[in-house]
Formats: sequence, C-alpha cells, structure tokens
Amino acid sequence: MGVRRTGTRGIGVRRTSKLIILCLTDRLTGLPECRGHTTNRPQLVPALSLYFIDDVAVGAEHTVVLTSTGDVWSWGNNSDGQLGLGHVNFQREPCLVSSLQDKNIQQISAGKTHSCAWTAPTVPHRSPPTPVPLQLGLPQSVPPQYPTLAHCSVAAIRARLRLLYHFSDLIYSSWRLFSLLPNQIQNSRYMSGVTGIVNGQLRPLLASRVHTLPMVRAIGKTMVQGKNYGPQITVKRLSTKGCRVKPIFVQIARQVVKLKPEDLRLPTRAWKVKLVGEGADDAGGVFDDTITEMCQELENGTVPLLIPTPKTLSESGPYRDRFLLNPSLTSDEHMKMFKFLGILLGIAIRTKKPLDLHLAGLVWKLLSSMPLEVSDLEEIDSAYIQSLCSLRDIHLSGVNEQNFHEVIPIESFECQSSDGRAVAVVPGGRSIPLTFHNRRDYVERVLAYRLNEMNQQAAAVREGMSWIIPIPLLSLVTGQQFEQMVCGLPDISVSVLKKIVRYREVTESHYLITWFWKTLDDFTNDERVLFMRFVSGRSRLPANIADISQRFQVMKVDRGIDSLPTAQTCFFQLRLPPYSGQEKMAEKLRYAIYNCRSIDMDNYMLSRNTDPAPLSDDDF
Repeated sequence: MGVRRTGTRGIGVRRTSKLIILCLTDRLTGLPECRGHTTNRPQLVPALSLYFIDDVAVGAEHTVVLTSTGDVWSWGNNSDGQLGLGHVNFQREPCLVSSLQDKNIQQISAGKTHSCAWTAPTVPHRSPPTPVPLQLGLPQSVPPQYPTLAHCSVAAIRARLRLLYHFSDLIYSSWRLFSLLPNQIQNSRYMSGVTGIVNGQLRPLLASRVHTLPMVRAIGKTMVQGKNYGPQITVKRLSTKGCRVKPIFVQIARQVVKLKPEDLRLPTRAWKVKLVGEGADDAGGVFDDTITEMCQELENGTVPLLIPTPKTLSESGPYRDRFLLNPSLTSDEHMKMFKFLGILLGIAIRTKKPLDLHLAGLVWKLLSSMPLEVSDLEEIDSAYIQSLCSLRDIHLSGVNEQNFHEVIPIESFECQSSDGRAVAVVPGGRSIPLTFHNRRDYVERVLAYRLNEMNQQAAAVREGMSWIIPIPLLSLVTGQQFEQMVCGLPDISVSVLKKIVRYREVTESHYLITWFWKTLDDFTNDERVLFMRFVSGRSRLPANIADISQRFQVMKVDRGIDSLPTAQTCFFQLRLPPYSGQEKMAEKLRYAIYNCRSIDMDNYMLSRNTDPAPLSDDDF
C-alpha cells in the first residue's frame, strides 16, 4: 500500500485490489450518503471494492481512478465538467466514465479543474539524476510542409531527430551545472562548452521542455501562496479641476518599484487596482484592463520608453509596426520606468496573461541575452545598413581619395541613432574627420554603436524581470520563444474560444449561440481583439490553451430585445439579451466593442473609491 496522489481536499491511497480514501471533506470521499460522515479514518469505497485499482489521481476537489481493466471512474466536484461524465453536476459516489470504455486507458492525471487519460503506456521509473527521454515522434515520411527535406532519406532524418532529442535530454538533465549568464561564461574556461547555448546559436535546436519545465518549477517554488492579489495600487484616470492626470503606466510604476519583489509573485494579480472616482471593484478585470491600457500608452507615445523602428518612419518594408527601447532615456527616473516595464514582462510570464506589445525581434533577443548581429539591424533599418555597406565598399564603384567627399556627405565619426539623433561613435568623434582610408573603421564603429545602443535600457528591463522570474533561464530560449511567452498569439482564435466556453442559462444548440459564433467568425481579427478587450480586459490569448486560467462564459439574460450586450471582465463573461436576428446581434456587438470600453459603474464602489487616496495630487 502506498500514497499515490494528493489533492487540496484529500489523499488517495491504492493497494493491489482495494481502494481506500482518506478525505477531509465528507462530500468528496466517494462514500454513500449514509457513510459520508465517518471520514477521520481511512475508508473503503464500496463502489470500487470489486476492482483492481492501478492508479489514483486527485485534483483540487475531484478524484479519478484507473482500474486494471482500463476503465476510468470519477467523482467529486464537477463544476467545469472535469469528471468527463457529460454534465456539470456534483457526483458523490464513483461513476464510470463511459466515453473512455474500451479505450485501453493506461495513464490518468488530475489538476485543479481538469482530468487527463492516456492510452500510451506509462514511462519507466528512473532515478532522479537520469532524465526521462523525450517521447517525441519520428516521421514515417517527409512532411509536405518541409520541401527542402524532400531529397533527404527518411532514415537520415530520423537519425538526426534522435540526435537532437538526445542533445535536448543531455541539456535538460545538466542545465543546473551551467552558468547561464554571458559575463560569467566569458570569464570561466570551464564553461566554454556551453557558449553555443548562452550565445544563442544552439537554442533553436532545444526541445521546448528544456526551458518550459525549469521555468514552471521555478515559478511554482517562488509563488506567494494564500493570497488572491498583492498590494493595493491607486490609479486616477479621470481629470479633475482642469488638470490632466499622469499616464497610468507612470502612476503604477512609481508605486510598484517601491514594493518588495516577493510581494508581486502571485499567480493571477500582482496588485489590486483602486480606481479613484470610478465605480469598479477589482476582482481581476480592472487589473487586466489597466495592463492593456499601459501597453497602449507605451506604443502610442504617451509614455516615451518605446520608439517606432526606422522602417515605421520611412513606411517601407516589413516590421513597420514594431518598437525599440528608447536609447536616449538614461536618467534615474527613466531607468525606474524601464525596470517597471521588465516587471510587467515578468508578470505576463508568471500569470500566463499575455501583453499586447509589438517589440522588434532584436529587442526580444537582447532581453533573452542573445548577442545581436548586423542582420538584426537590417530588419529594422535596412536602408541605413545598406548605406553603410556601400560606404565600406565604395572603392568598387570607382570612388577614390580625391573624389570621396564629393560622393559622401559625412564629415566626422558621427552616426544616426535609432531615434534619429546624431551621436559620436567614439569619444571625440565629432572632431575626427571621415576619410577614404578610415571609412572601414568608421563603419565598424557605427555598427558596434547601433548593436549596443540599447544595452543600458535592456539591463534595466532585465532587472525588473528578475523581480518576478528567474532570468538566467531565459538563456535557454530564443527571442521568438521569449516573445511568445510574454505576448502569446497575436490572432484571436474562435476555435480556441469554443474549446474553453461555458454556457449559462442557455444551451449550445440555442439560436443565440449559433448567431454569436457566426458573428465572431465574420469579425476581422482587429474586431476580435476588441471583443476580447470588451469581455476580459485583455487583448491576447496565451499560446498554450492550457494556460487560459478562466473559462469563457456566455450567458443569456432577460432584457429587452435587441439591447446592447454587456460583459463582466473579472469573470470573462459575455451577457447576451435576445435578438431579432443575427445581423442585429452583430450590429449591437460591434457597437459595444467599439464604444463601451469603460468599466461599468457600481454605486457602492463609487462611494468607496471617492475616499481620499493616500497619494498626493503630484502622484497622479
């Protein structure tokens, strides 16, 4: 006999032929009503007494059992359908999950509000130093989406994949022995073997679990337990006495950077927002809404920490909607703002709530401690980089020392920074003349400056991230992977929303629900982003559907026909009144997402939020 699984409300115990449950809540023991109150001792579960029990999995308030015949039984809380019984009613005694019969289930697991079952055999037990090998597939043929591999033999591709899987296994089992900080690699001859990982060349070859599992475990071990939200932060969005208020980003940043890092490491809300003069109680929706507003302030120029790429200004080529860290901001106050930006990035990863930020690829590389290359600069400012290359190779065009200045208007060792300033690329550069003979040195100096001009700002952002997440682990991810961790997916998928939806006061087959999904399908992605902002306060979904912590709720309400829909952002809930047709529903929903962006007024909270704030007018 041995303890197999532990949940928040009970412990499951298995032996070869019987199941015993010790549970602190009598409703969750799996015992009949007449025996449900004697739970201070281990109890035999009568409904399962005739079965051999292979495994037990216990979630927060539900239990799943696997028998030797491959059948799955479940009982307990079923509010999210986690029992797999086809309904959401509470189940006191074990019930056979009929949909899994004859599936030859060999593994089960349970989480807070979900259960899983696998037909794959269990992984053999291994001692702690030995990693479990990656169970990834080996193709039987070359997938059509990889035409460049069409000439390769399948045997060679399978062999290469085995090698890459083994490489990932080795890194996963030994990463704790490495120093993942670039400056420590450079100073230690013992760490020279991992330069390919730290410098980024080998990171794309690693399986995702190499960085995902260490990050998840580190976040779990440092999570603040027993709290729903962190310290209260006061925000004033409404102008009074004719005075404009400071940006929300600045208001929150000045309060958060004074807090202790450990107070912000919460699973959902790092702080609770109090809106001065507004009738909103922050149960999550206000926090999400202010995060989205801060992202908008960063990109619309209200807060000058970010600047558009040079391609944005020239309106040429791709990456015109991307942003860089502003290299001209170097004061102590600005460094605090960049530090708070890092805190926001870390909170997005810890809470799995993406930010709607569009940073350039080289910024994500810089923040994940990958050295930048000239090709990264070309992505954001190809015209300037091409002009530098032309200057370096100008002799190929017949230009010589005599006619050099007739062609090149640059007079000294100055260059144009990302934000358009003229800066000296070396100390005293304004007094060093540019000539035909030193042009190559000039080009090298300019490229070195442009590759490192945001280092100070990036260091402040990384300092802020270190408050929330273990940033050495970012040396295992690529810039693209890091962007996805922070920002999720840019497109709102209707199919994902359908997978996480829960209906209240209405069924899936109701005409309102059919019209609703048809309307969402007809929306553009920009309109679906506005819809997400309307119902949740956020404008992005995580890249992994399992990271969505709240179920999307669609509720039918008894209000006047063809009324405007309403939403509760704190609960990710849309409330639909009756409509005379799908076109009318689409019209009203579009009006709501374009025009109803403020949090609904609650008179009770309005009276509370008019209390004098602990901050002075200067803070707002």
